[in-house]
This record gives sequence, C-alpha cells and structure tokens, in this order.
Amino acid sequence: MRLLAAGLTALWAATSLLVMVAYRPGGPADFLVGVALLLPVGIASMALAWPPAAHGPQAFRLIGALAVGTGLVLLPALASLWRQIADRGLQTLLPSLEAGYPWALAILGTSLFSALGLARRVLGSGAPRGPRLKTALGAGLSVGLITATLVASVAVANDLALAGKPAGSSQFGPTDPTQLPPPCDASITAGGSARLGMTLSGSIDQRPIGGARVRGARAGLDFSWTAEVTSVPTLGLGGAALLATQGWLREPGESWRRVAGTAVEGESLDLAVLREALDTEARSAAEELGLAYVEGARARHCQVAINGDTFRRAFPQVRWLAGDADLHRWQGELEYWIFTDAQLGRADAWIEGEGFTLRPGAIRGRLEVSLTATERGSSISIVAPAR
Repeated sequence: MRLLAAGLTALWAATSLLVMVAYRPGGPADFLVGVALLLPVGIASMALAWPPAAHGPQAFRLIGALAVGTGLVLLPALASLWRQIADRGLQTLLPSLEAGYPWALAILGTSLFSALGLARRVLGSGAPRGPRLKTALGAGLSVGLITATLVASVAVANDLALAGKPAGSSQFGPTDPTQLPPPCDASITAGGSARLGMTLSGSIDQRPIGGARVRGARAGLDFSWTAEVTSVPTLGLGGAALLATQGWLREPGESWRRVAGTAVEGESLDLAVLREALDTEARSAAEELGLAYVEGARARHCQVAINGDTFRRAFPQVRWLAGDADLHRWQGELEYWIFTDAQLGRADAWIEGEGFTLRPGAIRGRLEVSLTATERGSSISIVAPAR
C-alpha cells in the first residue's frame, strides 16, 4: 500500500512541478495553478504515513485496484499536459469538461485511497469495519470535491483572464497582435508541413450514427494518418499514407495495403480541403465572420456555402459514415480560419439532407467534420506505415 501511495504522490508531484515550471500562458495566476496542484500531493502523501489496511485478499484487491485505477487515469492526463506544453498547445489548462474530468477523477480516487488509511488512524484499528468504511467514504468524497473545486477554480479563473488575449506562442501560428490575417478571398496555402487532426460525426433524426477521430502529419505532399472509426456501418482502424509516388491505404477491419500514390491523393486532409472546397472561385463569395484568437493565434474567420458533393471530395473519410449514399442534394456550410501567415489552420463543416439516403424511413441527416492543422512549417518526417 505504501508503494501505491508513493506512486500516486510521485505522479501528483510531477504534475504540480510541471505546471509551476513550464505552464506560462501569461495569466495572472500561472504559478498559483501549480501551487493549487500541491493539494493532491499532500493528500497522496498522507497515505504514505498512514496507508490503508486490507483484511483479506478481496479487500486488498479492491483497495489496490482503486490506487492503480487512479494512477491509470492520472498518467495519461500528465502525458497529455506534457505534450500540450511541449507543443506550444492549448493556452488554457482546462479548456473543456472533457479535458477536466480526468483530473477530477484522479483527485477523487486519490482522496478515497488516502481516506481509507486516515479513517483507520483516527478511529483505530479495532473500530468496526462498517463505521470505518463510511467515515472513509464520507471524508474521501468531501476532500476530493473540495480539492477538485479549488484546483478548477484557480485554473478556470486564470483561463478566463486570458480570454481574448494573444499568447506568447501557439501551435496554430503567429501570435503578434499587430499583424492582420489576409482577407477571406486572398491567396492562402496549407504550409510546408503540419500536424493534422480531424473529427467526423453524423446523426440521423438527431440520433448519433457514430464518428471517427483522425491523427497524422504532413510534410510537403507526403502525409500519413491513422483513424479510430466507430460507426453503425463501420468499426475499426483506418488510415492513409503517401510517400513520393507510393501510397498505402487501410480501411476499418483490414490491414495496410500498397496502392498507387494517385489513389490516396484525395486523403491528404488539409490539402484536400484547400483543393476541393476552398479554391479561389469558391472563396470569392465567402462571408467574413470577423477576427478571432484561436488558442492565442490571430485568425480571420470566414464561411462559404458547401454542397454534399464538395463535402465528400474535401472529406472523403465521410464514407465511413455515409458509405456510397448520394449526397449531392445535401447543403451546408464550411467555416475556415486564415492565420497571419496566410495559411489554413482550421476548418469546420457540416451538411444536412434527406435522412432516407442513409437509412430507409429517416427524415433528416447531418454530417459534421472539424479539421486542425497545427505546428505548420515545423520539422516533420513522414515514414511508411508499419504493416
């Protein structure tokens, strides 16, 4: 139990140290966010002094699973925080509930684990197990809730102070507030290289039909990405890659296979969007939605109308949700952000149409996609996918 407590203490100490040393988005309470994260360090260290006691193998497994599960939640959250800081990523520490709930779960798990040992210390080893367990659960939940609230309050307050302000650096591009992005119909490029991410989702009559998450990179015309696909018609891993004239393609449920380079040119994500949906003619009637800061980088927010055929050419991965359905009557919009380096860094699109083209008897269907191209111009190497 002390070894488990030592592991949790080390993870929380690493988290607090990383935030105190490296988290500097420019808010008034950057350092205090790291100081607030010392609270879980103190909670975990209590289990070092007073570790939980397990009477019997079943209790030992349950308490051990609580500590191990907490560590398994905390470890990827710490790794994500490290990548965020190392890659000049999100300006905010808790940009959404999705980003915050792992930290809350880790704090709650740590508090419950430590409370089991503290209750034994306070009530004595001879106290009945029932009252001791109730005391531990009550104390753990209370301490966890209070600690999570304090940490979140400091982090969110610091984040709110940064709203609308440029950051010192951003993975989306230049942050100089004196520079203006080019207009919506100006010449734009995708940059020499980029880290790429895309999410795809769909619904029929407001009921989800699944989605996909894509992660990859591009260097020049070469690219490689993989996708996790979870939809009604398709489940598994997908991917595409291009190196010079050699291509690779992977559909969910299959393995990688070699194809001609021309067969995967349309899978290039950001280049495909520029080529198929944001050419000069398409953007001649673009609507400007104003200037915006995207994670600290200044950008011009624009919008164009889009139909189903264009959507499918720009985002061919929609086949995982729509198959070969006829989408030419579907209509929607594509929003895009041009940054001060005259490069495309983000694009969001949606289309809606007859749901019966996807499922017999359905009335309305909707497909959505969000694409990001970050770290543009950085040194990126593309390698052939492992077979």
